[in-house]
Amino acid sequence: MNYVFPNELHVTWTVMIVLYPYITGLVAGAFIVSSLYHVFGRDELKPISRFSLASAFVFLLFATMPLLMHLGHAERAFNIMLTPHFTSAMAGFGYIYSSYLILVALEIWFVMRSDLIKRTHDKGFLPLVCRAIVLFNYRDTPETRLANHRIAKILAGLGIPMACMLHGYVGFLFGSIKANPWWATPLMFVIFIFSAIVSGISVLIFHYFIVSKINRWKINGPCVRSMASYLWAFMIVAVALEGMELLSIVYEQTEATDVLELLISTKLFWSYVVFQFFICSIVPFFMLGAAVLFRLSDRVAYALIWLSSCMLLAQVLLMRWNVVVGGQLVSKSMRGFTSYMPGVWEKEGLITAGVIFTMPFLILYVFHRLVSLFPDVEKLPKRSNGV
Repeated sequence: MNYVFPNELHVTWTVMIVLYPYITGLVAGAFIVSSLYHVFGRDELKPISRFSLASAFVFLLFATMPLLMHLGHAERAFNIMLTPHFTSAMAGFGYIYSSYLILVALEIWFVMRSDLIKRTHDKGFLPLVCRAIVLFNYRDTPETRLANHRIAKILAGLGIPMACMLHGYVGFLFGSIKANPWWATPLMFVIFIFSAIVSGISVLIFHYFIVSKINRWKINGPCVRSMASYLWAFMIVAVALEGMELLSIVYEQTEATDVLELLISTKLFWSYVVFQFFICSIVPFFMLGAAVLFRLSDRVAYALIWLSSCMLLAQVLLMRWNVVVGGQLVSKSMRGFTSYMPGVWEKEGLITAGVIFTMPFLILYVFHRLVSLFPDVEKLPKRSNGV
């Protein structure tokens, strides 16, 4: 019998709530890559360190947009700060987000201060902006650069746990809802963190190849192969944790097990089983493994790495969809399922989601015009007419 309560016919948390943890995951993953260079001294990641830090900041600026679009009265979001409630999990996100945004902005200021000062000597509108950003202090000496580097390293170290808390909070929020058997698992917190790192590294690889192709920049082999190694490692852990979560549901054999098995085999079969696990998890596992373990030519290795990053970006997005939407398809009576199909032109439809997700990439372009995010890039030689 397919029995669903009347108030469960419509899915409440829609595309915007799927996009929200996806963007915060990109923030956390991109910041982790930046910290691998600034904190742990992985010099092979230096060519991508600035870009990863800027990406974390720009995506962070838009992380709250899906939530604001979902709220009926977006102005009420400020009540979190005006009337503090330190025992509220929802309010906790506001505190973590605000602190993390300030920290990332300060780290960018110290990392790029010398380049901003160099831009102040030019003419035009952008140099005026640079002068205001550096607070009209143009002193740039070896001593100040060393101090900037040390402060940026400290901020990057403090930002690592904050990045994990920012995105892990989402998994904590879902995992703590005991009334929903698809969400109520202690592994949800950890799964969200590792999948966030996977998506963050993937979007950096994806964007780096696209930008290099457009500008005819030479791909930095050690940097890309290092990111591929980290991506492969974190992807293995993330997928393994998701598999352990599924096995724990089957092994426990609670009253909700049969319902969840039916949910996976019917409503979520294509999005969860086929696309998330088999296509977007197993295929990238073998492609990244081949690129990391074998001595392939640069052209073949780069193709495998880029395709894997695209598929893993889709994999994490599918994971967010299957968690957020999939968990709402089960009736509280445990006797039926509802359905959901996202709209296109609605307030929380696909067009709105696409615009919100595209805006950070446009801001990154403006950021690059202000301060180069790839200062040490090497351009490919121009092709001769005879070639």
